Amino acid sequence: MKVVVLGSGIIGVASAWWLKQAGHDVVVIDRQPGPAQETSRANGCQISVSYAEPWANPQTPMKLLKWLLKDNAPMAFRPQADWRQWAWGLQFLLECRAARVPKNIRPMVALAEYSLQTLKGMREELGIEYNHLSRGILNFYRNSEQFDASQQAAGYMRDYGLDRRIVSKEEVLQIEPALSPVADSIVGGDYTELDESGDVYLFTTALAKKAEEAGVEFRFSTQINRLTADGGKVTGVEVVDPDGTFHTITGDAYVAALGSFTPHLVNPLGVSCPVYPAKGYSATFKVVNSDAAPVVSLTDSEHKVVFSRLGDSLRMAGTAELAGYSRSLNTNRCRNLVVLAHELFPSALDFDNVAFWSGLRPSTPSNVPLIGRTRVSNLYLNTGHGTLGWTMGVGSGRVLADLVSGQTPEPDFPFLG
Repeated sequence: MKVVVLGSGIIGVASAWWLKQAGHDVVVIDRQPGPAQETSRANGCQISVSYAEPWANPQTPMKLLKWLLKDNAPMAFRPQADWRQWAWGLQFLLECRAARVPKNIRPMVALAEYSLQTLKGMREELGIEYNHLSRGILNFYRNSEQFDASQQAAGYMRDYGLDRRIVSKEEVLQIEPALSPVADSIVGGDYTELDESGDVYLFTTALAKKAEEAGVEFRFSTQINRLTADGGKVTGVEVVDPDGTFHTITGDAYVAALGSFTPHLVNPLGVSCPVYPAKGYSATFKVVNSDAAPVVSLTDSEHKVVFSRLGDSLRMAGTAELAGYSRSLNTNRCRNLVVLAHELFPSALDFDNVAFWSGLRPSTPSNVPLIGRTRVSNLYLNTGHGTLGWTMGVGSGRVLADLVSGQTPEPDFPFLG
Protein backbone atom coordinates (compact mmCIF):
# COMPACT_ATOMS: atom_id res chain seq x y z
CA MET A 1 0.00 0.00 0.00
CA LYS A 2 1.22 3.52 -0.78
CA VAL A 3 0.71 5.93 2.14
CA VAL A 4 1.07 9.69 1.84
CA VAL A 5 2.08 11.36 5.11
CA LEU A 6 1.43 15.10 5.36
CA GLY A 7 3.85 16.77 7.76
CA SER A 8 7.40 16.03 8.88
CA GLY A 9 7.52 16.92 12.56
CA ILE A 10 8.10 14.18 15.13
CA ILE A 11 4.56 12.85 14.55
CA GLY A 12 4.82 12.73 10.76
CA VAL A 13 8.35 11.30 10.67
CA ALA A 14 7.55 8.67 13.31
CA SER A 15 4.42 7.71 11.36
CA ALA A 16 6.48 7.39 8.17
CA TRP A 17 9.13 5.27 9.90
CA TRP A 18 6.66 2.79 11.36
CA LEU A 19 4.58 2.64 8.17
CA LYS A 20 7.73 1.72 6.28
CA GLN A 21 8.59 -0.88 8.90
CA ALA A 22 5.12 -2.35 8.32
CA GLY A 23 5.94 -2.81 4.63
CA HIS A 24 4.20 0.17 3.04
CA ASP A 25 5.53 2.53 0.39
CA VAL A 26 5.65 5.96 2.03
CA VAL A 27 5.99 9.52 0.77
CA VAL A 28 6.20 12.48 3.17
CA ILE A 29 5.25 16.01 2.08
CA ASP A 30 6.15 19.20 3.94
CA ARG A 31 6.31 22.90 3.10
CA GLN A 32 9.56 23.35 5.00
CA PRO A 33 13.04 22.64 3.54
CA GLY A 34 13.64 19.80 6.01
CA PRO A 35 12.11 17.81 8.87
CA ALA A 36 11.22 19.19 12.31
CA GLN A 37 11.30 22.85 11.27
CA GLU A 38 8.18 24.02 13.10
CA THR A 39 6.74 22.78 16.43
CA SER A 40 9.38 20.05 16.73
CA ARG A 41 12.25 22.52 16.28
CA ALA A 42 13.00 23.90 19.77
CA ASN A 43 10.51 22.70 22.38
CA GLY A 44 11.07 21.94 26.07
CA CYS A 45 12.59 18.51 25.29
CA GLN A 46 10.94 16.69 28.20
CA ILE A 47 9.61 13.16 27.81
CA SER A 48 7.19 13.53 30.68
CA VAL A 49 5.10 10.38 31.02
CA SER A 50 4.38 11.04 34.68
CA TYR A 51 3.12 14.54 33.89
CA ALA A 52 0.84 13.53 31.00
CA GLU A 53 -2.13 15.33 32.47
CA PRO A 54 -4.65 17.68 30.81
CA TRP A 55 -4.70 21.44 31.16
CA ALA A 56 -8.47 21.13 31.51
CA ASN A 57 -9.36 20.63 35.17
CA PRO A 58 -11.78 22.28 37.64
CA GLN A 59 -9.17 24.84 38.76
CA THR A 60 -8.26 26.11 35.29
CA PRO A 61 -11.22 28.44 34.52
CA MET A 62 -10.57 30.58 37.61
CA LYS A 63 -6.86 30.66 36.85
CA LEU A 64 -7.59 31.85 33.32
CA LEU A 65 -9.73 34.69 34.68
CA LYS A 66 -6.95 35.68 37.07
CA TRP A 67 -4.38 35.58 34.26
CA LEU A 68 -6.57 37.32 31.65
CA LEU A 69 -4.85 40.72 31.77
CA LYS A 70 -1.38 39.50 32.73
CA ASP A 71 1.18 39.60 29.95
CA ASN A 72 3.35 37.00 31.68
CA ALA A 73 0.53 34.56 32.49
CA PRO A 74 1.46 30.87 32.04
CA MET A 75 -1.68 30.37 29.94
CA ALA A 76 -3.39 33.20 28.07
CA PHE A 77 -6.59 33.37 26.02
CA ARG A 78 -6.40 36.25 23.55
CA PRO A 79 -9.80 36.55 21.79
CA GLN A 80 -9.67 36.43 18.00
CA ALA A 81 -12.30 36.90 15.29
CA ASP A 82 -12.11 33.17 14.62
CA TRP A 83 -15.02 30.84 15.31
CA ARG A 84 -12.59 27.93 15.71
CA GLN A 85 -11.04 29.57 18.75
CA TRP A 86 -14.41 30.17 20.42
CA ALA A 87 -15.68 26.66 19.64
CA TRP A 88 -12.46 25.20 21.03
CA GLY A 89 -12.75 27.37 24.15
CA LEU A 90 -16.31 26.21 24.87
CA GLN A 91 -15.31 22.57 24.49
CA PHE A 92 -12.31 23.20 26.74
CA LEU A 93 -14.57 24.52 29.51
CA LEU A 94 -16.71 21.37 29.26
CA GLU A 95 -13.56 19.27 29.66
CA CYS A 96 -12.75 21.15 32.89
CA ARG A 97 -15.49 19.25 34.75
CA ALA A 98 -14.10 17.07 37.53
CA ALA A 99 -15.58 13.89 36.06
CA ARG A 100 -13.65 14.40 32.82
CA VAL A 101 -10.19 14.64 34.36
CA PRO A 102 -9.53 10.93 35.10
CA LYS A 103 -11.18 9.96 31.79
CA ASN A 104 -8.71 12.16 29.94
CA ILE A 105 -5.64 11.26 32.00
CA ARG A 106 -6.07 7.51 31.47
CA PRO A 107 -5.54 7.43 27.67
CA MET A 108 -2.86 10.12 27.84
CA VAL A 109 -0.80 8.07 30.28
CA ALA A 110 -1.36 4.84 28.34
CA LEU A 111 -0.07 6.37 25.10
CA ALA A 112 2.81 8.20 26.82
CA GLU A 113 4.02 5.03 28.55
CA TYR A 114 3.83 3.07 25.31
CA SER A 115 5.71 5.80 23.48
CA LEU A 116 8.55 5.88 26.02
CA GLN A 117 9.03 2.12 25.75
CA THR A 118 8.97 2.43 21.96
CA LEU A 119 11.55 5.21 22.11
CA LYS A 120 13.87 3.13 24.28
CA GLY A 121 13.67 0.29 21.77
CA MET A 122 14.37 2.61 18.84
CA ARG A 123 17.28 4.19 20.68
CA GLU A 124 18.86 0.81 21.23
CA GLU A 125 18.17 -0.44 17.69
CA LEU A 126 19.02 2.69 15.70
CA GLY A 127 21.76 4.25 17.82
CA ILE A 128 20.41 7.79 17.38
CA GLU A 129 22.22 10.43 19.45
CA TYR A 130 20.04 13.31 20.64
CA ASN A 131 21.50 14.56 23.95
CA HIS A 132 19.16 12.31 25.86
CA LEU A 133 19.32 12.10 29.65
CA SER A 134 17.61 9.46 31.78
CA ARG A 135 17.76 11.37 35.06
CA GLY A 136 14.07 11.92 35.61
CA ILE A 137 12.03 15.12 35.90
CA LEU A 138 11.89 17.23 39.06
CA ASN A 139 8.85 19.48 39.51
CA PHE A 140 9.59 22.09 42.19
CA TYR A 141 7.13 24.38 43.96
CA ARG A 142 7.57 27.78 45.54
CA ASN A 143 3.97 28.14 46.66
CA SER A 144 2.53 25.94 49.42
CA GLU A 145 -1.01 26.13 48.07
CA GLN A 146 0.10 24.97 44.61
CA PHE A 147 2.20 22.23 46.18
CA ASP A 148 -0.76 20.91 48.15
CA ALA A 149 -3.11 21.15 45.14
CA SER A 150 -0.66 19.27 42.92
CA GLN A 151 -0.90 16.14 44.99
CA GLN A 152 -4.26 15.15 43.50
CA ALA A 153 -2.69 14.89 40.03
CA ALA A 154 0.31 13.10 41.52
CA GLY A 155 -2.11 10.68 43.15
CA TYR A 156 -3.77 9.96 39.80
CA MET A 157 -0.39 9.11 38.33
CA ARG A 158 0.45 6.77 41.19
CA ASP A 159 -2.93 5.08 40.67
CA TYR A 160 -1.76 4.32 37.12
CA GLY A 161 1.45 2.79 38.42
CA LEU A 162 3.73 5.78 37.82
CA ASP A 163 6.25 6.62 40.52
CA ARG A 164 5.59 10.35 40.94
CA ARG A 165 7.21 10.73 44.33
CA ILE A 166 6.58 13.66 46.67
CA VAL A 167 9.87 15.11 47.90
CA SER A 168 10.77 17.62 50.58
CA LYS A 169 12.63 20.88 50.06
CA GLU A 170 15.82 19.18 51.21
CA GLU A 171 15.33 16.34 48.77
CA VAL A 172 14.69 18.79 45.90
CA LEU A 173 18.10 20.35 46.53
CA GLN A 174 19.76 16.95 46.82
CA ILE A 175 18.32 15.87 43.47
CA GLU A 176 19.31 19.15 41.77
CA PRO A 177 21.86 21.26 43.68
CA ALA A 178 21.78 23.92 40.93
CA LEU A 179 18.54 25.20 42.51
CA SER A 180 20.46 26.41 45.58
CA PRO A 181 20.17 30.14 44.59
CA VAL A 182 16.41 29.91 45.25
CA ALA A 183 16.57 27.39 48.10
CA ASP A 184 14.79 29.68 50.55
CA SER A 185 11.69 29.94 48.34
CA ILE A 186 11.24 26.22 47.56
CA VAL A 187 8.56 24.43 49.61
CA GLY A 188 8.77 20.96 48.07
CA GLY A 189 8.42 19.03 44.83
CA ASP A 190 7.66 15.78 43.11
CA TYR A 191 10.15 13.65 41.25
CA THR A 192 9.73 11.02 38.56
CA GLU A 193 12.91 9.04 38.16
CA LEU A 194 11.87 7.17 35.01
CA ASP A 195 11.06 10.23 32.87
CA GLU A 196 13.63 11.49 30.37
CA SER A 197 14.73 14.46 28.31
CA GLY A 198 16.41 14.90 24.94
CA ASP A 199 16.52 17.05 21.82
CA VAL A 200 13.47 16.24 19.68
CA TYR A 201 14.94 18.12 16.70
CA LEU A 202 18.10 16.01 16.66
CA PHE A 203 16.07 12.83 17.06
CA THR A 204 13.53 13.69 14.35
CA THR A 205 16.11 14.74 11.78
CA ALA A 206 18.15 11.60 12.44
CA LEU A 207 15.05 9.39 12.21
CA ALA A 208 14.09 11.07 8.93
CA LYS A 209 17.52 10.19 7.56
CA LYS A 210 17.11 6.57 8.69
CA ALA A 211 13.65 6.50 7.09
CA GLU A 212 14.99 7.87 3.83
CA GLU A 213 17.73 5.22 3.83
CA ALA A 214 14.97 2.63 4.35
CA GLY A 215 13.13 3.88 1.27
CA VAL A 216 10.77 6.62 2.48
CA GLU A 217 10.48 9.46 -0.05
CA PHE A 218 10.59 12.99 1.37
CA ARG A 219 9.28 15.92 -0.67
CA PHE A 220 10.33 19.10 1.12
CA SER A 221 9.67 22.74 0.20
CA THR A 222 6.36 21.50 -1.22
CA GLN A 223 3.20 23.44 -0.45
CA ILE A 224 0.07 21.38 0.29
CA ASN A 225 -2.96 23.13 -1.18
CA ARG A 226 -5.84 20.75 -0.60
CA LEU A 227 -7.09 17.19 -0.53
CA THR A 228 -9.28 16.06 -3.41
CA ALA A 229 -11.97 13.49 -2.72
CA ASP A 230 -14.63 11.47 -4.50
CA GLY A 231 -17.01 8.77 -3.36
CA GLY A 232 -16.06 9.07 0.32
CA LYS A 233 -12.33 8.62 -0.34
CA VAL A 234 -9.36 10.93 -0.79
CA THR A 235 -8.18 10.77 -4.40
CA GLY A 236 -5.06 12.90 -4.09
CA VAL A 237 -3.14 15.81 -2.58
CA GLU A 238 -2.83 18.93 -4.67
CA VAL A 239 0.64 20.41 -4.12
CA VAL A 240 2.93 23.13 -5.44
CA ASP A 241 6.49 21.97 -6.02
CA PRO A 242 9.54 24.13 -5.18
CA ASP A 243 9.65 25.29 -8.81
CA GLY A 244 6.03 26.49 -8.67
CA THR A 245 4.54 23.55 -10.58
CA PHE A 246 1.07 22.37 -9.53
CA HIS A 247 0.30 18.67 -9.55
CA THR A 248 -1.43 15.92 -7.59
CA ILE A 249 0.22 13.21 -5.49
CA THR A 250 -1.85 10.06 -5.09
CA GLY A 251 -1.80 7.11 -2.71
CA ASP A 252 -3.95 4.41 -1.16
CA ALA A 253 -4.08 6.05 2.28
CA TYR A 254 -3.34 9.53 3.62
CA VAL A 255 -2.13 10.61 7.07
CA ALA A 256 -2.73 14.22 8.16
CA ALA A 257 0.01 15.07 10.68
CA LEU A 258 0.19 18.82 10.16
CA GLY A 259 -0.16 19.84 13.78
CA SER A 260 -2.22 22.99 14.28
CA PHE A 261 -2.83 23.30 10.54
CA THR A 262 -4.51 19.90 10.19
CA PRO A 263 -8.07 21.31 10.52
CA HIS A 264 -7.54 23.63 7.55
CA LEU A 265 -6.80 20.62 5.38
CA VAL A 266 -9.46 18.16 6.56
CA ASN A 267 -12.42 20.38 7.50
CA PRO A 268 -13.38 20.99 3.83
CA LEU A 269 -13.97 17.22 3.54
CA GLY A 270 -16.41 17.32 6.46
CA VAL A 271 -13.89 15.84 8.89
CA SER A 272 -14.08 17.15 12.45
CA CYS A 273 -10.72 18.12 13.91
CA PRO A 274 -11.03 20.23 17.09
CA VAL A 275 -7.40 21.33 17.22
CA TYR A 276 -6.29 24.89 17.97
CA PRO A 277 -2.77 26.28 18.37
CA ALA A 278 -1.35 27.07 21.80
CA LYS A 279 1.76 29.11 21.12
CA GLY A 280 4.71 28.23 23.30
CA TYR A 281 8.04 29.97 23.71
CA SER A 282 11.55 28.71 24.31
CA ALA A 283 14.91 30.25 25.12
CA THR A 284 18.17 28.38 24.62
CA PHE A 285 21.19 29.45 26.66
CA LYS A 286 24.83 28.48 26.43
CA VAL A 287 26.10 27.02 29.70
CA VAL A 288 29.14 28.98 30.93
CA ASN A 289 29.44 27.38 34.37
CA SER A 290 28.59 23.70 34.19
CA ASP A 291 28.68 23.20 37.97
CA ALA A 292 25.94 25.81 38.44
CA ALA A 293 23.65 24.54 35.66
CA PRO A 294 21.02 21.82 36.15
CA VAL A 295 21.51 18.30 34.83
CA VAL A 296 18.09 17.01 35.90
CA SER A 297 15.17 18.17 33.75
CA LEU A 298 13.10 20.64 35.78
CA THR A 299 9.63 22.10 35.89
CA ASP A 300 8.97 25.38 37.69
CA SER A 301 5.37 24.73 38.65
CA GLU A 302 4.52 28.33 39.53
CA HIS A 303 5.54 29.69 36.13
CA LYS A 304 4.72 26.53 34.11
CA VAL A 305 8.21 26.57 32.61
CA VAL A 306 10.51 23.60 31.97
CA PHE A 307 14.29 23.29 31.72
CA SER A 308 16.27 20.58 29.92
CA ARG A 309 20.04 20.26 29.68
CA LEU A 310 21.18 19.64 26.10
CA GLY A 311 24.93 19.11 26.21
CA ASP A 312 26.54 22.53 26.69
CA SER A 313 23.17 24.32 26.38
CA LEU A 314 20.09 24.73 28.54
CA ARG A 315 16.65 24.81 26.91
CA MET A 316 13.91 26.71 28.74
CA ALA A 317 10.33 26.52 27.46
CA GLY A 318 6.80 27.30 28.51
CA THR A 319 3.67 29.45 28.31
CA ALA A 320 0.55 28.78 26.26
CA GLU A 321 -0.99 31.58 24.22
CA LEU A 322 -4.34 30.81 22.59
CA ALA A 323 -4.08 33.70 20.20
CA GLY A 324 -4.27 32.48 16.63
CA TYR A 325 -1.66 31.23 14.20
CA SER A 326 1.05 33.88 14.45
CA ARG A 327 4.48 32.76 15.63
CA SER A 328 5.67 36.30 16.30
CA LEU A 329 7.71 36.68 19.47
CA ASN A 330 6.26 38.70 22.33
CA THR A 331 9.27 40.63 23.62
CA ASN A 332 7.83 40.83 27.14
CA ARG A 333 7.47 37.07 27.31
CA CYS A 334 11.03 36.61 26.05
CA ARG A 335 12.29 39.06 28.65
CA ASN A 336 10.38 37.26 31.40
CA LEU A 337 12.03 33.97 30.45
CA VAL A 338 15.48 35.52 30.79
CA VAL A 339 14.61 37.15 34.12
CA LEU A 340 13.39 33.85 35.54
CA ALA A 341 16.42 31.94 34.24
CA HIS A 342 18.72 34.53 35.83
CA GLU A 343 16.88 34.24 39.14
CA LEU A 344 17.26 30.47 39.20
CA PHE A 345 20.76 30.05 37.73
CA PRO A 346 22.50 33.45 38.02
CA SER A 347 26.06 32.27 37.36
CA ALA A 348 25.39 29.33 35.02
CA LEU A 349 24.31 30.80 31.69
CA ASP A 350 25.23 33.30 28.98
CA PHE A 351 22.39 35.80 29.30
CA ASP A 352 23.65 38.08 26.53
CA ASN A 353 23.29 35.61 23.66
CA VAL A 354 19.93 33.88 23.93
CA ALA A 355 18.20 32.04 21.08
CA PHE A 356 14.44 32.63 21.28
CA TRP A 357 11.82 30.57 19.44
CA SER A 358 8.08 30.05 19.33
CA GLY A 359 5.97 27.15 18.09
CA LEU A 360 2.29 26.35 17.70
CA ARG A 361 1.33 23.35 19.80
CA PRO A 362 -1.67 21.53 18.28
CA SER A 363 -4.07 21.23 21.21
CA THR A 364 -7.41 19.51 21.65
CA PRO A 365 -9.84 20.70 24.35
CA SER A 366 -9.27 17.49 26.34
CA ASN A 367 -5.51 17.27 25.54
CA VAL A 368 -6.19 13.74 24.25
CA PRO A 369 -4.71 13.46 20.72
CA LEU A 370 -6.74 12.58 17.63
CA ILE A 371 -5.37 9.37 16.12
CA GLY A 372 -7.09 7.06 13.67
CA ARG A 373 -9.39 6.75 10.67
CA THR A 374 -11.79 9.57 9.84
CA ARG A 375 -15.22 9.45 8.19
CA VAL A 376 -13.32 9.60 4.88
CA SER A 377 -12.32 5.96 4.66
CA ASN A 378 -8.67 6.32 3.57
CA LEU A 379 -7.85 9.47 5.55
CA TYR A 380 -6.22 9.21 8.97
CA LEU A 381 -5.41 11.84 11.61
CA ASN A 382 -2.37 11.94 13.86
CA THR A 383 -2.47 15.31 15.59
CA GLY A 384 -3.56 17.19 18.71
CA HIS A 385 -0.71 16.22 21.03
CA GLY A 386 -0.40 19.69 22.60
CA THR A 387 2.67 19.97 24.82
CA LEU A 388 3.22 16.20 24.69
CA GLY A 389 4.20 15.71 21.05
CA TRP A 390 7.70 14.54 22.01
CA THR A 391 6.40 12.47 24.93
CA MET A 392 3.86 10.65 22.74
CA GLY A 393 5.50 11.04 19.34
CA VAL A 394 7.14 7.76 18.40
CA GLY A 395 4.34 5.76 20.01
CA SER A 396 1.74 7.74 18.09
CA GLY A 397 3.55 6.95 14.86
CA ARG A 398 3.66 3.26 15.72
CA VAL A 399 -0.04 2.95 16.60
CA LEU A 400 -0.97 4.90 13.47
CA ALA A 401 0.95 2.39 11.37
CA ASP A 402 -0.89 -0.43 13.14
CA LEU A 403 -4.27 1.15 12.34
CA VAL A 404 -3.43 1.73 8.67
CA SER A 405 -2.21 -1.88 8.46
CA GLY A 406 -5.43 -3.25 9.95
CA GLN A 407 -3.74 -4.26 13.22
CA THR A 408 -4.95 -3.60 16.78
CA PRO A 409 -2.58 -1.20 18.60
CA GLU A 410 -1.31 -2.16 22.03
CA PRO A 411 -2.29 0.89 24.15
CA ASP A 412 -5.77 1.26 25.62
CA PHE A 413 -6.70 4.45 23.80
CA PRO A 414 -9.86 5.93 22.18
CA PHE A 415 -8.69 5.73 18.57
CA LEU A 416 -10.85 7.32 15.87
CA GLY A 417 -12.84 5.19 13.48
